[in-house]
Amino acid sequence: MIQEYSKTTSLSYEKTLEILKERLMEEKFGVLIAIDLPQKFKEKGLESTEKFTILEVCNPFEAFKAVGFDPKVAYFLPCKLIVREKNDIGVIEMIRPSSMIVELQNPSLNEFALDIEHTLIRVIEKV
Repeated sequence: MIQEYSKTTSLSYEKTLEILKERLMEEKFGVLIAIDLPQKFKEKGLESTEKFTILEVCNPFEAFKAVGFDPKVAYFLPCKLIVREKNDIGVIEMIRPSSMIVELQNPSLNEFALDIEHTLIRVIEKV
C-alpha cells in the first residue's frame, strides 16, 4: 500500500519551494526537473490557478548504490516531491520510498529505502 508524507508549512508557496530546494542541496539532492504543472496545462490551452510544482530529486551517490542492489530500483527514480499551495501557504508532499520499494521484494533494499525516506523527511521538516 502506498503511503504518503505531507507537511503544511507556515510559508508562502514560493518561499516553501525556494527553501525546499536549498535544503535538498544541503543533503546532496539535486533537483533534476521542476515541473510547473499549471504552466504545462496553460501550454496545452488549459487554465489552472492552482500553484503546483513537481520536483524530481536525486542524490546520485545513493541512486548509484540503489541501482547496484537491484537495477529495477530505477523504476522509482528520481524521487518526486510535490509543492502546492493550500489556503495561501505551502504544502510539501511525497510518496514514502519505503512503501514503493517493497514491490521489488528485495529485503536488502528495504533499509536503504528507509534511509532515503528519513533523509527526505528531515529535509522537509527543515522547511
